[in-house]
Amino acid sequence: MVSHGIEVKNLYKIFGPRGRDYIDAVKGGMTKQELNEKYGHVLGLQNINVSMPGGGITVVMGLSGSGKSTLIRHINRLIDPTAGEVLFDGVDVCRMNENDLREFRRHKTAMVFQKFALLPHRTVLDNTVYGLEIQGVDRNESVKRASQWIERVGLKGFERHYPNQLSGGMQQRVGLARALTNNADILLMDEAYSALDPLIRVDMQTVLLDLQKELKKTVVFITHDLDEALRLGDTIAILRDGRVVQQGTGQEIVLSPADEYITAFVKEVNRGRVIQAQTVMRPLAGNPEGMPIPHNMILETVAKTLTEKDQTHAHVVDEAGKPIGRIDLPMVISAMVTPTSHLQQEAA
Repeated sequence: MVSHGIEVKNLYKIFGPRGRDYIDAVKGGMTKQELNEKYGHVLGLQNINVSMPGGGITVVMGLSGSGKSTLIRHINRLIDPTAGEVLFDGVDVCRMNENDLREFRRHKTAMVFQKFALLPHRTVLDNTVYGLEIQGVDRNESVKRASQWIERVGLKGFERHYPNQLSGGMQQRVGLARALTNNADILLMDEAYSALDPLIRVDMQTVLLDLQKELKKTVVFITHDLDEALRLGDTIAILRDGRVVQQGTGQEIVLSPADEYITAFVKEVNRGRVIQAQTVMRPLAGNPEGMPIPHNMILETVAKTLTEKDQTHAHVVDEAGKPIGRIDLPMVISAMVTPTSHLQQEAA
């Protein structure tokens, strides 16, 4: 069953004892610097409006201090907003009473942290069942469910090990298994892979993508790494100084950066891993020729596929298998290395 989406609307967070007193001033144009210098308050989030589709991965990206971790902590209300709404299934999390919020956290959300947040005195199994214990689930049922997820994340045989006996990547697998065992609709991942070595990080990204194909959770993933954002995100929201600078698909952001800040981010991106076949295809000239290529296949995979099949051209097909365009290897290679502005001009 596909999870419901999350809608963040007009969200503001001002840190300080009198944050609400300055909402109107911030809405009227008071800057983050002015607020801090004049009143000793910190503007954490400013007018955040983000749609996080159900059953998809939304990546919230930004540099340190951009507000991304503050934003994710509003979703399960570890931080209370100064103003605004966080809607899940039509209910504003920000207005839940204590009991409803407790139930929401226990049954609807699960969180994976950057520093793993495992209990050092508990084994892999006992860490994984912790959330179910809090819910009051029977021990036998908890162990059964936890064991299934421990195996799914590749830790079968390590159930009796303690966190200090595991590598960083293995500890993060425990954190993921613990979150999945709760069977929550929403999976919140706050810089979950940032502490891992590059190869282990890529491996964990693959684990998440493989599981998501089946589970269709509503995942909110925080990162400062654009390559990670582009690989994982169905949609991406980029924050700067507490504001959303741009949101869209990875391809939209790479091809149409909103400003110089985003342009600097995407400058060194491997376009072959972002741009899809349908973006660079040309109209069909007569009957389709060559092998079929899915419209949403990334160019890196298109190039690899054509090379392996010893082909130089192909036709692009839509989801129903209907031919919608043509593509060839020189075209693909050119698009993979062409600057954004040139590619947009050619597509136009």
